[in-house]
Amino acid sequence: MGDSGGMDKLKGKAKEMTGKATGNDRRAAEGKADRAKGEARDAMGSARDKAKGVGDSMKRDRS
Repeated sequence: MGDSGGMDKLKGKAKEMTGKATGNDRRAAEGKADRAKGEARDAMGSARDKAKGVGDSMKRDRS
């Protein structure tokens, strides 16, 4: 799960740096968007893992 978010962040950083180096504002903006998408995927994965942990702990309390 976190793997895809990490790749998006890495790809975005590369695009952003390339855009800044070449003066291509659109490329830099695409890079920022990719980085934000990666952050969102990481956050969703983290929230999903926490929710699963809470669900698992509640199952243990009932038995």
